[in-house]
Amino acid sequence: MEKLKQRWGIESNFSIVMILIVFALTGSSSLKIARPFLDYIGFTREIFADDWYFSVLYWTVRILIIFPIYQVLLVAFGWLFGQFNFFWNFEKKMLSRFGLGFLFK
Repeated sequence: MEKLKQRWGIESNFSIVMILIVFALTGSSSLKIARPFLDYIGFTREIFADDWYFSVLYWTVRILIIFPIYQVLLVAFGWLFGQFNFFWNFEKKMLSRFGLGFLFK
């Protein structure tokens, strides 16, 4: 726990627990929210052939669609659990690593 506190710049164990809960809820929720959205736009597994490269294409596109949903939910749940500053900084750092840092300038 001490290593996480130092790495994330957090002082209390309660904050670490809240952050871990937010990560867990965000991951589960993004998948639950994405499924009806993907079904609505017609993006289902059945529209792809059974070949392995279509499976790779399906999962790649699915992850790319779920990614923005995850990012929004991460900040929203962070705000609900009182950890907005941590998750806002986390988002900026993660998106800048993906080459999207220009969004915050």
